[in-house]
Amino acid sequence: MLSREEIKKNVGIYAAGLVKPGMAIGLGTGTTAYWLIKELGARVKEGLQIMVIPTSAKTGQLAKELGIAVSDLNAAGELALTIDGADEIDPEGQLIKGGGGALLQEKIVAAASRELVIIADSSKQVDQLGKFPLPVEVIPFGYKQVIRQINQQGLCSKVILRQVNGYPFITDHSHYILDCEFVKIEDASSLNVLLHGIPGVVETGLFIHMTKRAIIGYPDGRVEVTMYK
Repeated sequence: MLSREEIKKNVGIYAAGLVKPGMAIGLGTGTTAYWLIKELGARVKEGLQIMVIPTSAKTGQLAKELGIAVSDLNAAGELALTIDGADEIDPEGQLIKGGGGALLQEKIVAAASRELVIIADSSKQVDQLGKFPLPVEVIPFGYKQVIRQINQQGLCSKVILRQVNGYPFITDHSHYILDCEFVKIEDASSLNVLLHGIPGVVETGLFIHMTKRAIIGYPDGRVEVTMYK
């Protein structure tokens, strides 16, 4: 049986096969996307010519270190596809993303692409979203009022300001992240709308109707493509 990292590596290598010469693609963030980036770097060294739009500063830095051409989304236009990871995937292909804090840029890049392809190990597949805390990106000014409104509306069971070493986690776009805990999310689409209705909320980690394909790796070495309607 493969380790979790070996599964992720298999998936990353498989997904790299989707990237064709001359493509402009969105390049995801996270531990599975790391292996994709490493594989693309090796293929670029062998002559593959592509342009990537990173979904985070960390991804952009790694891509540059590996010799992959990096561009800005404003200069790129529509992307052929974005390949990114996920924290949870339900049977309809709805996602929770943002465990790494890059959800805003991830969603913008995904929306600019003809297709969002998700890469993940099989542990990320769930019957219903909500076990993984839902990241909600907020403006620092008045973030406590956002927490108050989430609590008043009963939108989740607990809201926690994400912190690192005792200080608020700061996103690439200088925002905070609120992690909203659930037992399970009954209606992801409605929850997404309600959260966006709170002033101060920039974006949520709910990716609704954004992907139709996921590449899933399993401990026995299988890599399978799951399609969603």
